[in-house]
Amino acid sequence: MPALKNKRNIYEYISGYVDGEGCFSISFSKREKFLVGWETKPSFSVSQNGGRAQILFIMKKVFKCGFIRRDYSDKTLKYEVRSLSDLVSFIIPHFNRYPLVSAKQKDFEFFKKVCFFMQIEMHKNKKGLNKIMNLAFRMNPSGKRKYTKAEMQKTLR
Repeated sequence: MPALKNKRNIYEYISGYVDGEGCFSISFSKREKFLVGWETKPSFSVSQNGGRAQILFIMKKVFKCGFIRRDYSDKTLKYEVRSLSDLVSFIIPHFNRYPLVSAKQKDFEFFKKVCFFMQIEMHKNKKGLNKIMNLAFRMNPSGKRKYTKAEMQKTLR
């Protein structure tokens, strides 16, 4: 585990690093057992090649949450936080205090709203999930999605 030599600047460094290599995302999975038929899954992740993974371990140590896993699709390691309570308690406060400087800040703002909507269980009713979908589909426009918003809306209960 690499030492945190310069704690004073590590927080800005992490935000800068995430600006280039990180991702805030909201994905959806069809779940028949769920009230609305869909599971909403927020995720914060950062990928890096194995030989340069020190920053991932530093992030895990600084944020005190999440996990590091191998991503076989692109042969990288990925630091990921999926727990809603960890996202709200550790990840969102960091990026509120040390904002991103690129257009990724807009994705973060949508992500933050979705997480707060999920805290009050808006994802468990049709109207709330529609609001969440509208925000999620404005994020990461170049990303791939398994379902379109129209496909999801057709099957909402």
